[in-house]
Amino acid sequence: MAEKTGNGRRIFLAAWLVMIAVLLVGIIILWPPGEKHETIKELMLDGVLHESNKISFLGLEVNPALISAYIVTAILLFVAVLIRIFAIPRFKLVPGGFQSVIEKLVEFFENMANKNSHHRPRFVGAYIFSAGVYIFFSTIFELFGVQAITTQGHSVALPAPITDINAAIAMGFMSYGVILGAGFLCSGIRGGLSVLKDFSLPISMSFRLFGALLSGLLVTELVYYYTALSFVLPVAVGVVFTLLHAVIQTYVLATLVSIFYGEAVEPRPKKQKVKKIKNQDKIKRKNEK
Repeated sequence: MAEKTGNGRRIFLAAWLVMIAVLLVGIIILWPPGEKHETIKELMLDGVLHESNKISFLGLEVNPALISAYIVTAILLFVAVLIRIFAIPRFKLVPGGFQSVIEKLVEFFENMANKNSHHRPRFVGAYIFSAGVYIFFSTIFELFGVQAITTQGHSVALPAPITDINAAIAMGFMSYGVILGAGFLCSGIRGGLSVLKDFSLPISMSFRLFGALLSGLLVTELVYYYTALSFVLPVAVGVVFTLLHAVIQTYVLATLVSIFYGEAVEPRPKKQKVKKIKNQDKIKRKNEK
């Protein structure tokens, strides 16, 4: 019985290998020799600035990353509504597979908030959960290769929203606004002023997020550009880089926001007012007596 099972697995694996080999040979033979409409320099530059490939949206020429952001946001909101209406009311004391995934995800961000923000962690837990989910799914969105037509008539794959510097800056300043508002509301003027001292925080968070995701995009575009590297390798490179950046940047941003939030809302001891005594001579006389 064991021998039959082993032989069946070998036959199945051999069939898959033969199928993959046939597909690769067919792709190489039938690959169209068409010319690329962009050089590698133009492609890399457009990956950073998004100036060449524009998409018409409501009569305006916008970056492809903006369309990606709208699509990802709409999908996440739609899925969140479905989960809230149909899934959460059916949660049981003994969780199933889907319930376990949701609870583990919420528990992860909740524990991070409790660890780094000992005072009032519920709000920052909800924020880093929503921001983390958005960063993760907006990063892996480029793996689906959703196509769009540019104003020049070319077909392009929609990139991850955060690869646009404007989206990264918006995420950084929104996170800074959450920290700053918490500082003023929870710790008063002193808490808000202490957050204002770190004026470089939103810039550092924005460019850290933008730089990490952009590096993955440029590496993937470089691999896809050259025909010699356009078979099988882009799948591994694209998936590995995208998933790696999605997980790392989600964790980094959530950690930074929870830490700075915890510092902003931490209660500060009031300074004891020292009363100045004008007549020191009287005190000395009393002590002498």
